[in-house]
Amino acid sequence: MSSQNITAALLVIGDEILSGRTKDKNIGYIADYLTAMGIDMMEVRVVSDIEDDIVAAVNALRGRYTYVFTTGGIGPTHDDITADSVATAFGVSIDLDPRAIDMLRRRFSDAELTEARLRMARIPAGAELIENPVSDAPGFHIGNVFVMAGVPAIMQAMLDNIAPTLQTGARVISETIEMPGIPEGDYGMGLAKIAKEHINVSIGSYPHLSPEGYRNQVVVRGKEETAVREAVKAVHDLIKQLQAKGFGDKTNATRA
Repeated sequence: MSSQNITAALLVIGDEILSGRTKDKNIGYIADYLTAMGIDMMEVRVVSDIEDDIVAAVNALRGRYTYVFTTGGIGPTHDDITADSVATAFGVSIDLDPRAIDMLRRRFSDAELTEARLRMARIPAGAELIENPVSDAPGFHIGNVFVMAGVPAIMQAMLDNIAPTLQTGARVISETIEMPGIPEGDYGMGLAKIAKEHINVSIGSYPHLSPEGYRNQVVVRGKEETAVREAVKAVHDLIKQLQAKGFGDKTNATRA
């Protein structure tokens, strides 16, 4: 484990995501997975099946973050152009990869290896393959970019194969504090002061509905246990101060 920050971005590729036809199920899963490993997900982009847009996004993200993960666009149809776009982004050629063809032969006979299916064996030069135990069509990684399928079950299997190869950082410690019936408008300034005084943690305020009505939670996140503990104590002290002034009744719980 490294003490430095290890960062990541996710690039979701596909017109079907942007049109709403397909509901993305990968973003939350990947974010949870990487966070548990001590890798900070810093950005998510969704782009359509346009090569120039994919190339621009890959190049922007790979220069900014430790890792870039992509999902979607490596299937057998004409609009699956992720592999070609990544090859263009890296300035390398792309062709049928014998290793990938061998993987496809685990599932398909020679007669079944149609031109369309062979598209899934087109891999950029210099890339390493990512095993796919679900359907055998591989993903690949080149540089710091990991290209995975969009189908959640396949993506998850690929991510499990990728994980042991990734550098990890310090894991995030997260503490959630209920603001007992106190609206954000009444604790906002106090919370801002705490955030300014505790720069080694991130502090967020999140509304939610409970059986008692509209309530709020404050979440403190950081990688240093002492810093998180001190910030959490400051939030609890703020709650006590506000309660002493009469805040926190059920009337206040129904407004921001």
